[in-house]
Amino acid sequence: MPLREAPVPGSTTRPSVAVITGASAGVGRATARALARRGWSVGLLARGQKGLDAAASDVETAGARAYAVSTDVADATAVDAAAEAIERELGPIDAWVNNAMTSVFGPFAQIPLEDVRRVTEVTYLGYVHGTRAALDRMRPRDRGVIVQVGSALAFRGIPLQSAYCAAKHAIRGLDASLRTELRHDGSNVRICEVHLPAVNTPQFRWVRSLLDREAQPVPPIYQPEVAADAIAWVLDHPRRSMWVGPSTVGTIVSNAIAPGLLDRYLARTGYRSQQTRESRDRTRPDNLYAPVERDAGARGPFTDRAHARSAQAWLSKHRPAAAAAAALAALAIGASARGR
Repeated sequence: MPLREAPVPGSTTRPSVAVITGASAGVGRATARALARRGWSVGLLARGQKGLDAAASDVETAGARAYAVSTDVADATAVDAAAEAIERELGPIDAWVNNAMTSVFGPFAQIPLEDVRRVTEVTYLGYVHGTRAALDRMRPRDRGVIVQVGSALAFRGIPLQSAYCAAKHAIRGLDASLRTELRHDGSNVRICEVHLPAVNTPQFRWVRSLLDREAQPVPPIYQPEVAADAIAWVLDHPRRSMWVGPSTVGTIVSNAIAPGLLDRYLARTGYRSQQTRESRDRTRPDNLYAPVERDAGARGPFTDRAHARSAQAWLSKHRPAAAAAAALAALAIGASARGR
């Protein structure tokens, strides 16, 4: 059953409240817009004030309520305080979307260990802190959905993104343990994962990089609205896991079947596929330790190469209908063969 019920005009039913971390840009920004259009009140967490203010404006323009809190998710106390402030302003939190991330592009042996620690604090512990803040409020009410925004890289590490891949793998371990504890307690709080393909977000122009050329997502690339639509759908139709994009499915399945073969393939192609032909701008600031104060919006610089839709995501959302259509097609083929 959907988590959310649309308010009836003239009724006292309150809008549902969702919190999004990493809400100032990229997938988080697109998700804030998507939820606002669906009637959610949205709490917005990120470090950069300019991006947060613009995200709040997006939500309000869509006719929904917004409350933005400048927060570094690596700080557990700050995350909990932000959750408390959002509940005072918007009401009880029904959904929490952990999305904030950072990364460093480069060979593991060349990345300073303090940078590895920082990526871990944001991209893994940021999810831990968000999940704890959400659970502390949801468990006493016995309701709520927590969405962990993941990646194909949560199943398969690739070269040049060791710290990020490790953090995404760790989140899946956290979720597996937490689900069993919630089930043991008979809790109705749901933990959902949405695993994404390469997405056209602004991170590739403010991520810390040790590469000679500009970083890019591994094609095929999708617009952040594809990810946002999947996240919004899962909030209304909670499920354990949703894979978005055929490349995500292919990566996860291939790694399960033939990880050694994938090792060799990525060793041969992984460096080239994550870099453009453009030399890296070595004067540009990165956001590893401090935000880049600008409104970057949702989309990055790869719009001309990014897909605005995913047929696979549609099929994932409509699995019973897709299975029925496949069964009917198989029956038709079988009947045709018998008639020959």
